[in-house]
Amino acid sequence: MTTAEMEKPFAAEDETNVSELAPRIELMSTEEVIGWASQRFRAGLALTVSFGGVGGMVLLDLVMKYAPGTPVLVIDTSVLFEETYRLIEAVEKRYHIRVNRLLPRRTLDQQASQFGDKLWERDPASCCNMRKVEPLAEALKPYRAWMTALRRDQSTTRANTPIAGWNKKHQMVKIAPLANWTEQQTWDYVHQNVLPYNELLSQGYTSIGCHTCTKKPTSDDPRSGRWSGFNKTECGLHLGENI
Repeated sequence: MTTAEMEKPFAAEDETNVSELAPRIELMSTEEVIGWASQRFRAGLALTVSFGGVGGMVLLDLVMKYAPGTPVLVIDTSVLFEETYRLIEAVEKRYHIRVNRLLPRRTLDQQASQFGDKLWERDPASCCNMRKVEPLAEALKPYRAWMTALRRDQSTTRANTPIAGWNKKHQMVKIAPLANWTEQQTWDYVHQNVLPYNELLSQGYTSIGCHTCTKKPTSDDPRSGRWSGFNKTECGLHLGENI
């Protein structure tokens, strides 16, 4: 594949192109992947950050350096930790950006009125779908590519995450520049660059989502504190995909 072919814009449905490019992208440095994505998709590229894990802070910092101007999206379920909201505000001040908050179609009161109070305690999958999956799907419609801080070492469900691939759910290219990083690498980058991160990570939390469904880990699995009591470790944003 030539340099010109690497830079050629994707058609909206072009699953074949990204599949052909994937082996070359796997050999790129993280900085090169981000630069390539910015050049390839331009205004069609978006970054999602949860502001819970440290990897998101690393990717956000790298994107600000190598793809400045990329829209930054966060799914605001209305039940995030106060520490998470404070981190979002700190990031906005540090990088002089506005983080785009993706809100659910229903307020918490509207959800309770229609489905009963504290749905997350009875049917967390439905709650996640309404407050996370649906808002993201709607927000991604204007874009052609989506960057995320997924890493292969985070869980068995993410172990095969490619750096770039075709996302069938949203019919777009999905890019995980940190896929082959380790947790230690992300922490090293944070400390070397004095990046802000969620305060809860210093209190024993290892995976942070909504305060209604997040506890400290109960095992060596860093996601074991999510949805305690349910056979569930993923909210659904990345579930059932290879990326």
